[in-house]
Amino acid sequence: MEIENVISFKEAKACPIQFVLAVNDTLNVINGKWKLPIIGSLLFEKRRFTDIQRNIPKITPRMLSKELKDLEMNGMVKRTVYDTTPITVEYELTESAKSLSDVLDKMLEWGIQHREATIAKN
Repeated sequence: MEIENVISFKEAKACPIQFVLAVNDTLNVINGKWKLPIIGSLLFEKRRFTDIQRNIPKITPRMLSKELKDLEMNGMVKRTVYDTTPITVEYELTESAKSLSDVLDKMLEWGIQHREATIAKN
């Protein structure tokens, strides 16, 4: 099995094909309606399943479970099971996921500005 070459940020910015590949790699991990809100909820601290669910209106337990499994499989979330009665399970972000905080900050800024501009037009 051949390992694909890893390219630098500068190389990706200079080549449209590499740029699209890098963006697609990111989107493959964080795509969907719920993954970024879950990551956003966990940016603040470790949380239990029900705490995450309370932070994200309208997410069903089944969908939250599925998305947490996907995020864990992609190395974004760490799941820790404690031997207590009843069993306690906590979720936290990995270092890789924590590195998305700058991206989320930019998305937050853009979202606030976009909402203000949209409201001002109406």
